Amino acid sequence: MNPERRLGADELNRALLARQLLLERSRGSLPKVLDRMGGLQAQYAPSMYIGLWSRMEGFERALLDRALERRSVVQGTLMRATIHLVSKGDYWPTALGVRRSRREAWVDGRARRGYTAKQVSAAARKLGGRLGDETMSRNQIHELLGSDSVITNGVNMWLDLVRVPPSGTWEHRRADLYAAAEHWLGSPPSKLDEADGLELLAKRYLGGFGPSTLEEITNWAGVPPKRMAPVLEGMKLRRFRAQDGAELLDLPRARLPDAEVPAPVRFLPNWDASLLVHARRTGILPEEHRGKVFNTKTPQSVPTFLVDGRVAGTWRYEKGKVTTKPFGRLDAAAKRELREEGERLAELHS
Repeated sequence: MNPERRLGADELNRALLARQLLLERSRGSLPKVLDRMGGLQAQYAPSMYIGLWSRMEGFERALLDRALERRSVVQGTLMRATIHLVSKGDYWPTALGVRRSRREAWVDGRARRGYTAKQVSAAARKLGGRLGDETMSRNQIHELLGSDSVITNGVNMWLDLVRVPPSGTWEHRRADLYAAAEHWLGSPPSKLDEADGLELLAKRYLGGFGPSTLEEITNWAGVPPKRMAPVLEGMKLRRFRAQDGAELLDLPRARLPDAEVPAPVRFLPNWDASLLVHARRTGILPEEHRGKVFNTKTPQSVPTFLVDGRVAGTWRYEKGKVTTKPFGRLDAAAKRELREEGERLAELHS
């Protein structure tokens, strides 16, 4: 592959859509879909269901409920210390890959408010000893540790916890029931280490969002570039150039659709990762609309819809119907497709 081949925003946009399963819905299993996407942000439980519905053929809410109950997928604090839904097979490599970086970020961050790593580590040992193979609610954890929310939140950086259904599901949206990951999923493979986890993270990111720069990969993973760079150097990757000259890394056989491939209307939930800053160069969220989606009044973002592969407005579900608010004029074909897709999304809610 010519290292000087340049990829424009339209090509990167279609690559992102294809890899995020927003050009064509997948017929694959739920764990495999999550692996292809690079996981799914899960701070707000319904967002998981809507994100998967937009990406999977014939998705129904019960499919995710069953997968969580059967432990083939799991919710845990992972990339960027943010709750993600991932496959069981990806959980431990991901957790080990980001563990050190998460702890360092917590110690250096304002959220710690004077607490030390030693204090939080001691709290984690106390919780781990009490938790064992049981489950505990957030209130029970808070009471056990006898501390403020800083310690209750920070303990998750030193003890691998997962969210246990039915909490964190469509019907029980408050995700406040926890188990130790080692009990819920089993212990991590003995030979698995941070480097293995970082390599998997790089593969998942490029497979779901690439081609991308080193900085974009690490921004998404929440890992310092200096820690990821040696891992990337040891991987077999192809290289491109962005229009601004930045080096773009990619997996050897990852899909690169033509820039002119038609893109269908798609609905996206709050916090869809395709709209975050690491995917900025794809243009999926036009810069003139970024402040309408992410702002101080809506830090969790707002639900959006795509027309021709780009955010073209917002939507909401109310009174049994999905209503849309376009940012500009839409042609008749787009309006029709938006209405039909919205009717199907309303069925998911009902």
